[in-house]
Amino acid sequence: MNSNKMSLSSGVSHPAFPLFNSLSHAKIGSMKINPTSDDFLLKLLRLGTFLCFIGWAWVHFYWEGPYAVLVWNQSTYSLAQDMGYGWEEVVGTGANDGLFQSILSQLYWGYLICAILAFTVKKGKPIQVAMMCLGFCMLTVLMYAKYLASKSQLPMLIEHGGQMLMPLILLSALYFGLRHSVTWWVAIVAFVTTFAGHGCYALGLWPTPSNFYGMTTVILGLNYETTTLFLRTAGLLDFIICVGVFIPRLRLYCVAYAVVWGLLTALARPVAGMSLELNFWGADQYIHESILRAPHYFIPLFLVLLFKKQKTSSS
Repeated sequence: MNSNKMSLSSGVSHPAFPLFNSLSHAKIGSMKINPTSDDFLLKLLRLGTFLCFIGWAWVHFYWEGPYAVLVWNQSTYSLAQDMGYGWEEVVGTGANDGLFQSILSQLYWGYLICAILAFTVKKGKPIQVAMMCLGFCMLTVLMYAKYLASKSQLPMLIEHGGQMLMPLILLSALYFGLRHSVTWWVAIVAFVTTFAGHGCYALGLWPTPSNFYGMTTVILGLNYETTTLFLRTAGLLDFIICVGVFIPRLRLYCVAYAVVWGLLTALARPVAGMSLELNFWGADQYIHESILRAPHYFIPLFLVLLFKKQKTSSS
């Protein structure tokens, strides 16, 4: 029997997750919603991919991408010279009027297009698939630039694994199926890298970013010593769930915890940064921080529903 078409027994439920059990019987109007159905899981991946791309589109439109470390060096300037551009043409005389600035200022279009494609891309549309692959490459270059800007700190690269791999999880689900081993492993790698990267910083294996302390202090009102203990504990739990996801008896609980923790850490940015005293309450500066981190909680949620369906089908 094709696993994609395997039906579920309505008499089986999981006592540890009453929320998901109740959702399986929820209705909107006359339409019954099954959160473990293939259609629902695919829509979940589409939405997570859309939010990631639209969040970064806003960063590139409103601010700018962290590409200075890639373009402002002798190698790229020599390349521009070989193409016939002079120094003033490359650097410019003001905002966004140099060669590099002009190119980088338009990158938001690529992220915006990929955000739209997240809802339309299908296996039988090779152009859309190719553009989504290009979107993955754009995210990879973006995260590599952030990695170099951080003085090549490894956690800075691997903690963005979820965001980089989110488009590939969607494409794998379209091409191979939601429960195919390829899709499963891409999602697992995205999950582990994201939380292992966070754990390295929170546990102090690399210098803990100051914004970790700032957000925790502002939201919870803790002193420095208590904040440090809180972050170290959170970092230890990050590594525990990265190991636990490979243990069949624990994986469902580990990814369920990751959904909550990933959502809370994403929401911490606007909660700590927004203020009534700022223009637009600071929404233009902080809301996108939660949106582009959608893979941090959508990927664990996808795994929760996937593991739950596997467990129910096995039962």
